[in-house]
Amino acid sequence: MSERPVQYFSDEYLEQWRTATPLQIAEFLEAFRLMQGKPSATKLISIKIPEALLDAFRAKCDSVGAKYQTQIKALMQGWVEGGE
Repeated sequence: MSERPVQYFSDEYLEQWRTATPLQIAEFLEAFRLMQGKPSATKLISIKIPEALLDAFRAKCDSVGAKYQTQIKALMQGWVEGGE
């Protein structure tokens, strides 16, 4: 049997959830359920991007502590879901 990691919450975080609405709780639980699901298969792609654009994008990601490929996927997902 594998051990599961223990999650610790700050007092501020716990206080925030003490006043959560039923809708907020339901949304949280649904998001958690989706995170636990089997990840979909991924596909390696090749894309040409101007070097200066990629360098600037990576630098911006580094400045906020984001992984640049993860950020590219997040942008794609947001656009597919109706964002701009």
